[in-house]
Amino acid sequence: MKKTVFLAGATGAIGKRLCKILVASGCEVIGTTRKQHNIDMLKALGVQPVVLDVFDAQALSQAVAEAKPDVVIHQLTDLPYGLDPEQMEAALVRNARLREEGTRNLVAAAVNASVKKMIAQSLAFVYEPSASDTPFTEESPLLNFNTPMYGETAKAVASLESQVLNADFEGVILRYGLLYGEGTGIPTPLEGMPPVQVDAAAHAAFLAMQDSINGIFNITEQNPQVSSAKAVTALGWSPEYRCQ
Repeated sequence: MKKTVFLAGATGAIGKRLCKILVASGCEVIGTTRKQHNIDMLKALGVQPVVLDVFDAQALSQAVAEAKPDVVIHQLTDLPYGLDPEQMEAALVRNARLREEGTRNLVAAAVNASVKKMIAQSLAFVYEPSASDTPFTEESPLLNFNTPMYGETAKAVASLESQVLNADFEGVILRYGLLYGEGTGIPTPLEGMPPVQVDAAAHAAFLAMQDSINGIFNITEQNPQVSSAKAVTALGWSPEYRCQ
């Protein structure tokens, strides 16, 4: 699967693992970072680095146009290491903006560059808990937007998904469980949350690049809350995958 990929969020926990998978498969990867000091790391991974801020719509549009990618992968987040509870309230606000405004800029840049497909990171733990159809599937309703603390997150997730799925390209949404493993600050799954190991999460994005794939997929390990049967069947995804 040799394609040109524009990876927004290349230095995040998933992004770094995904860079390795993409480069090993023969893809040309252009990866974004906000920080100059990440350039050497990306180059060492075989990635062409681009330093930019996704909120700079003009710079982002120019970068995507110059890359001429077949696929844009949206792995942008701004979360504290290990989900430090003292920092999470502010992080939720930052991430809501990324999912709404950042996604809007990235979608516009991709459409302008005539990109064929976008794959975007979403969440598998903002389903409405009062829904009766557990384990939750991709058709289950998201959390009520007026719910304290996480309602704004659910609203931003809905915005991200709608923007990607309704744009003029093939859209794939990966609803990830709570990440654990190398680079996340969470070594093992947290009790009570649908989990996914970071390598397996990255591999799902790679599998979603297949030409016939579009729509929404839950990406979690087997658990009583969320079903990932669709991803296992349609993507050939396995939660047991680990990077070599």
